[in-house]
Amino acid sequence: MPNIAVIGAGVNGVASAIKILEHYVNDGKTPIKVTIISEDFTPNTTGDGSAGLWGPYLLGGTSQAKVYKWSKSMHQFLEKIWLSEDAGEAGVCLLPCIRLSTSTVDTVEDFWRDIVYGAVDLSKEQLAAYNKGRSVKFTSGLSFVTYTSEPIKLLPYLMKRFTRNGGVVVRKRITDLDAFVADSEYDVIVNCSGLGSKTLLNDDQMYAVRGQVSRVRANWIFSAVLDESDDGNYIIPNVVLGGTHQERDYNTKVCQNDRRMIVDGCQRYIPGLEHTECLFDWVGLRPGRTQLRLEAERRGRKLLIHNYGHGGSGVTLCWGCADDVLNILLAAKNGSKL
Repeated sequence: MPNIAVIGAGVNGVASAIKILEHYVNDGKTPIKVTIISEDFTPNTTGDGSAGLWGPYLLGGTSQAKVYKWSKSMHQFLEKIWLSEDAGEAGVCLLPCIRLSTSTVDTVEDFWRDIVYGAVDLSKEQLAAYNKGRSVKFTSGLSFVTYTSEPIKLLPYLMKRFTRNGGVVVRKRITDLDAFVADSEYDVIVNCSGLGSKTLLNDDQMYAVRGQVSRVRANWIFSAVLDESDDGNYIIPNVVLGGTHQERDYNTKVCQNDRRMIVDGCQRYIPGLEHTECLFDWVGLRPGRTQLRLEAERRGRKLLIHNYGHGGSGVTLCWGCADDVLNILLAAKNGSKL
């Protein structure tokens, strides 16, 4: 019986564990044991603080073709949940979005526009409305509809789905990956440790991307506004006001200067936010990397699969990356070259 461990209980770890477990359960031929091992579980993971809006973001030099494939798989997965009775429990809903850019390139980078629904470029008149009072003007914009799935709801749903099919959960901190791979009883280890891979693997391509957001009570906001500028703001219904993406900044304390930039910047788009109640501020460290790592290596008779470095796209890519984790596992089982 294959004995598989997945290190990490963020969306990528849980998605990989579910994908493997459900494949074997549905196949019905080979008994399997899949265990998620992590020091922290929802609601205490980095992902629990994010808004969960679908959209590729902060992925370094990762292949655009791979990002397209992985993010499309997740969009289809969210669509399937949205059409099911599980949508409320999983926190999946449709959301209108506006993406704005100050780039001198003609349009917002939108290689994924055929994945989302109803993508159209903003007219000059629409852009003018967003440019009112701005010194640096937006040069283009895109209107579309996609999904949001807050990990604070999505992760408990996925964990429930995992354990319902016989998945095992172990709360444990792993500090030496080499020793764990060599000494554990597991045949396959899937490393989804996120930023932890920096120390677990001494991976100098990993770095933190600090993100600070403010959550406010504004139930009257039903669409997202996303400024694609380097220091741009965003507003995501739930309601999350953001945000920062400060590379190699490991400070997890709330910065009041960042908070002022976030709140003031978002109020320029929606002045009514001035009258909202602030619920709390939050800081998380995204697992940045020069490019996402999804590959396998042999450690003696054991298989180690790496799946980390998802930047700001943990939710967006998790189901598609889990597809590849399963495919690598099945290829190795069949004796194919990794």
